[in-house]
Amino acid sequence: MKIALLPGDGIGPEIMAEAVKVLDALDLKLETETAPVGGAAYEAQGHPLPESTLKLAKQADAILFGAVGDWKYDKLERALRPEQAILGLRKHLGLFANFRPAICYPQLTAASSLKPELVAGLDILIIRELTGDIYFGQPRGRRVAVDGHFPGTEEAFDTMRYSKPEIERIAHVAFQTARKRNKRVTSVDKANVLETFQFWKDVVTEVHAQYPDVELDHMYVDNAAMQLVKAPKKFDVVVTGNMFGDILSDAAAMLTGSIGMLPSASLDSNNKGLYEPSHGSAPDIAGQGTANPLATILSAAMMLRYSLQQPQAADRIESAVQQVLGSGLRTPDIWSEGTRKVGTREMGDAVVAALTTKTITKS
Repeated sequence: MKIALLPGDGIGPEIMAEAVKVLDALDLKLETETAPVGGAAYEAQGHPLPESTLKLAKQADAILFGAVGDWKYDKLERALRPEQAILGLRKHLGLFANFRPAICYPQLTAASSLKPELVAGLDILIIRELTGDIYFGQPRGRRVAVDGHFPGTEEAFDTMRYSKPEIERIAHVAFQTARKRNKRVTSVDKANVLETFQFWKDVVTEVHAQYPDVELDHMYVDNAAMQLVKAPKKFDVVVTGNMFGDILSDAAAMLTGSIGMLPSASLDSNNKGLYEPSHGSAPDIAGQGTANPLATILSAAMMLRYSLQQPQAADRIESAVQQVLGSGLRTPDIWSEGTRKVGTREMGDAVVAALTTKTITKS
């Protein structure tokens, strides 16, 4: 089992080191190879996704990704910005299904921005279509407007579009996944305004006919945003387009206490995937040793479950994380009175200790 390690920028190398440490503690035959990506790759090779990095990603059985981006690259032309690396990997590897679980661990209900009774037991899975929508639609660009409210002035435009096969395949993923959970899917759209999402709604409804055992409801994206903070436990599996999924999954992240707790998986049709924490590169705290590595460690667990067919090892990592949280250890983003604040490395060491049944120091 070969894993491509792409640490990236900011806190990426720090959190990646802890995830690798956890993987090394498992009794598995894993081969890893590291390559630059994002701003680090631009500095080294003049491009955020060098051919050598892309080749490694294609050859590997799975990719573990840190984070990319830094404010100092904001003035680069868009094609050379660090974020283009992740978009390029999704496109070249056909990673169309993004899984973002939002789970509120019992130990972290007080860390959520919502009342404990609203988030206790929360377990949402947001499935985001990843290769279509306005992020990839053509045409796009800037021009001088020839019509509209201000003809003769400069304007920018992007194109929102989805084909029927794109919607069908993500809908199948959502319904098949729901069968393994609570058999409920909420499809989020904006069908009352956007023709693209009326089409989305129609196609999802067609596919649903093949899954009569799964309950389906449709919800406008603005209502979904409201319900996430009003009654989040009403959701089970949420399926939506690229842009709406990007926004809603980050909103759901804060229900759990910190985006530093949220892993993600981006899968192709054969379950090969890229696994990364849902948070960004956080250049403002890079090198300080305070970043929460648990989202990356939990992303490694998802990698073992979905791409490497090692569900028992994934269970072990997730149980170890719960044990560490139960011991009272917290990185600054999830710290509260009565718990012990630790750094990135100490949190990773604690997960390894839990995996190897060593005693974890309590607060």
